[in-house]
Amino acid sequence: MDEDAEQQQHMTPVTVDPGYGYGQLARALETARAHPDADTRHRAERKGRAWRSVLAGMADGSLLIGSRTPVAGLPAWVTPEVVRGGFATGAPVAGGPLQPYETRAARRAGTRAERGALFAYFLTEPGLTELGALLDSGRYEVAVPEEAALLTVAWLARAGRTDAALDLVAELAPFANRLRFTPRPADVPAPDAGSVHRSTVQEAARALDGRPVNTAVETQREALTVWAPFADDLLTHWLETTRDGEVLARQPDADWRRRGTLLLARYRELAARHTYCAKHRRRGENLWILRTALEKAADGRRVPPRERGLLRAAVPAMVRRRGLPGSAEHSALRREQAAQAALPAHRDLARLLVRRLSALPGESGVQDPAALLTPVTDTEGAATGLPPGAAIPARLRRPVESALSAPLATLVERGLVPSAEVLAELVPQVVAATTALAYPDPALRTLSTATYRAFRNRRSLLLLHLARQVRVEELPWVRAVADARSAEAVPDIPAAALRDLATLAVTAFPGTVLPNPLVRELSVLARAADLGAPLVEELAADIFMGAFSPKFMVAARVAAEQLTGSLYERYYAIDYRALRNAAIKEAAGARTGHGRETSAAFADLCRTRAEAAAWGSLGAPAGAERPRKRRATSVAANGKIIEQAQILTTHNLAVLTARAGVAPPGGWPDLAHRAFEVVHRLASRVPTAVRPLPTIKDTAYAWRQLIYYLSLSTPAEQTTALHHMRRTAPRALAPALTGLRQTLAGGTPDEGEGRSLLGWSTDGHWLAGGSSVNSRS
Repeated sequence: MDEDAEQQQHMTPVTVDPGYGYGQLARALETARAHPDADTRHRAERKGRAWRSVLAGMADGSLLIGSRTPVAGLPAWVTPEVVRGGFATGAPVAGGPLQPYETRAARRAGTRAERGALFAYFLTEPGLTELGALLDSGRYEVAVPEEAALLTVAWLARAGRTDAALDLVAELAPFANRLRFTPRPADVPAPDAGSVHRSTVQEAARALDGRPVNTAVETQREALTVWAPFADDLLTHWLETTRDGEVLARQPDADWRRRGTLLLARYRELAARHTYCAKHRRRGENLWILRTALEKAADGRRVPPRERGLLRAAVPAMVRRRGLPGSAEHSALRREQAAQAALPAHRDLARLLVRRLSALPGESGVQDPAALLTPVTDTEGAATGLPPGAAIPARLRRPVESALSAPLATLVERGLVPSAEVLAELVPQVVAATTALAYPDPALRTLSTATYRAFRNRRSLLLLHLARQVRVEELPWVRAVADARSAEAVPDIPAAALRDLATLAVTAFPGTVLPNPLVRELSVLARAADLGAPLVEELAADIFMGAFSPKFMVAARVAAEQLTGSLYERYYAIDYRALRNAAIKEAAGARTGHGRETSAAFADLCRTRAEAAAWGSLGAPAGAERPRKRRATSVAANGKIIEQAQILTTHNLAVLTARAGVAPPGGWPDLAHRAFEVVHRLASRVPTAVRPLPTIKDTAYAWRQLIYYLSLSTPAEQTTALHHMRRTAPRALAPALTGLRQTLAGGTPDEGEGRSLLGWSTDGHWLAGGSSVNSRS
């Protein structure tokens, strides 16, 4: 077991406070009680049940939150149900009631509808034959990794590796009654491994089918098609009483009153059927004035003087505004309004798109969204009542376009990947196909890809003591076929994939640190490519325990080799030569068997730098008294230590550029310019942010990436970039730009009016207007 996996044996035990869980339970219960939407209430009820399970398990000891094996009796490889915050509920995702496909399989096999019986059946000759047919056709789905287990047994059996198959069966058998190890049959093979998609056809259809009625649009449509014609008829009726422009100058006769009574009956019928538009009921509106006066006149009653005055004002006002009913002016207006009202409702067009999508496999993406977004055809118009030629509006196009299945770079280019976090959701599809190429057998490649994709849906656990998340290679069925990889497999393919994906991430989102899910995917490729240098995750400040694994020192050494003597080293006041020597010494200790599970030297350096951030090495205010050193205990103090680790390692940028070969096509100055756009946008939000500190943190992280890109640029390019930034930056960034100018001139950022821009602070932050000298972070 590697250095990350046994941390709990070497560190002081720490328990997780259940207070977070009680808070989540209280929120779920309140939502389930009071939310107006029924679906939201049902989801909240499910969350409430899950949090009750978490809290009950923590109380009776059946759950050990913070461990890699949080559920008593289940090994690490079992996929746990995990709720927000990384808390396991105690239930395995592959458990629960039988799925419909399992029930059908039991019926087909003539066995009991129990998982244990199904497990036994698929180990018989007919069962293995059935699994073999699925392997060859590729017509199966793996929703959770466990569903690939028996397919792996079948592959091992037909490959003649009986011992490996029996060993795998022996490891699975204790859980055969509880977990589903059988795959889901599918109508079509797995999608092209070279393409990815943000959402499936099924998800796009669900988004369209669930669209609510647009009340504003339907209100306007009703006003134009129902109440405007009625108002015209009512106006025409009152104009019959006009002489010399004065309403009621003619005495209404019996026929007029009869027709008025019919108009009022029609009004009541329309008001009962058409309920979107309420303007006709609003006191003082023209239609209300004409209708209420008619209610009296049609009964032969005298219209009171005040209402008569309102009527004599409303009738000519309506004529002046739209013209006399039947006139050319009035008719043109009503034709234009009728054409507008005749435009199909978005909901009806959404239903048409759902019909078009229904012809495609539900779990795939859309190869050609444009073919689904054409105007309504004559055939469709005849079947649905929609006007032929009606275009699909942009709001309805987006769900279909978001299901585009194409190379990842194409999705980024088309703006379908709006953030690094969304990119991280898509990368596993690429990594799955890349790592599977090591298997020469096509059926095993397909199975490996499906297993990896399912594994990446596994939610991360809350872990303590630097313990790492379970890796896909720890799954027993993945281990069982590990030696089936080609002996001729070379790291060139994963190395190229690593370079391309990392380049895409850095160039698409130059002002964003790589999110942890993306770091994990790139780490898989880095191991397959024998990169020789680790990628490091962003640690959580609220559960940080003051220690770093040795890989942080290794990553910092790569940064030292690249950045010694650079702008980056000077700006952040790093002694990279000393750091490199410390890393070499630590590595030598590891080779001689004196290595440790943590890097004490790296942790001490980060802590010292965090405590000195406003004082010593990052530039102390003149005459300021240095505070006494004290061990960090608060979340903000932890954040300062973690930020120093990111600074020293460049948070993966050095490893990716120096070892993986990442190089932006547009050059480093272009990346610096685009990173500054992120800094500019974020810094501009700080003054009005309700919670400014997260925005300040993201601003500082983008600024750090900017400093790194400038460090790989020429001195002339650095000067040009600084000039541009000083011309366009908001005033709030003036201290940071002054600090950068001073560093480029050979000084330090915290001299005079300059300030170094860091994200975490324990005493207020100058970017938020903090005035304390302690806020120079």
